[in-house]
Amino acid sequence: MPIQPTANIWHNGKLIPWEQATIHVMSHVVHYGSSVFEGIRCYTQPQGAAVFRLPEHMQRLIDSAKIYRMAIPYSLDELCAAVVDTVEANGIAPCYIRPVVLRGYGEIGVNPKGSPIETYIANYPWGKYVAGGEAADVCISSWNRLAPNTMPALAKAGANYMNSQLIRMEADINGYVEGIALDVNGLVSEGSGENVFIVRNGVLYTPPLANSALSGITRDSVLTIARHLGLTVIEQAIPRELLYISDEVFFTGTAAEVSPIRSIDRIVIGDGKTGEITKKISDEFFAIANGLKPDRFGWLTPVKVAAAETVSA
Repeated sequence: MPIQPTANIWHNGKLIPWEQATIHVMSHVVHYGSSVFEGIRCYTQPQGAAVFRLPEHMQRLIDSAKIYRMAIPYSLDELCAAVVDTVEANGIAPCYIRPVVLRGYGEIGVNPKGSPIETYIANYPWGKYVAGGEAADVCISSWNRLAPNTMPALAKAGANYMNSQLIRMEADINGYVEGIALDVNGLVSEGSGENVFIVRNGVLYTPPLANSALSGITRDSVLTIARHLGLTVIEQAIPRELLYISDEVFFTGTAAEVSPIRSIDRIVIGDGKTGEITKKISDEFFAIANGLKPDRFGWLTPVKVAAAETVSA
């Protein structure tokens, strides 16, 4: 999906013009993938717009940086305020927000000592991420997710997404819209950029984080919504074949939001349509995000932007 430029990007404490947000080709991040980042959505509201779960996203950014020994020189409150400033300065809603912390130009070599830490925040319009109309056709990838104690799956790091690119490209070239990766033990992990949920006999299941899955903010939101709706929720290891015989399967993620899956490896899930539980969760998610229901969980950070249109499932 092409990026639509906006006017400003936040860089190390101040807003700069979009075209000036550049890095040197010899920056550490270019050669060694040394970056951590976030993806956040800003939704329209009846009276304006709001960023979805902003503190949780920025805390995960801080946590990812800590794992990789990257000292961000800004507090959680300062980073959240910077996101609000960027969105309001660009006046774009709904939008996707991309904070990124990277090791810049300083020294070459695997040891990043001497390379400065650069912090950027951009935002731009972005629509539906997982294609497929009402529901998507996906596959099990031949690529596994990262093994424990190789690269940290809990860090949302740029280098990790080389693995995601292999999963997504393989799916695309084989005629699917997305791939689901297994962990090194052959258990379900996640998509290239999404967590996975299944429904069987009215119970909602999702793999635990120990199966090399990212601690998704939307994943946590869906778990919260499901429990609020009175659903039984279980986090447990999921074998590949359980996907095929599930009643419903769906992705969650900031980009994917709540995206139903029609088939996996050409095996139709349920009746091939969006399932009842998936729809209940999706409807509740979008109603809260778009301000059509009360923000009962305190997930929304208002921004002063005149919203143009509503993001839908």
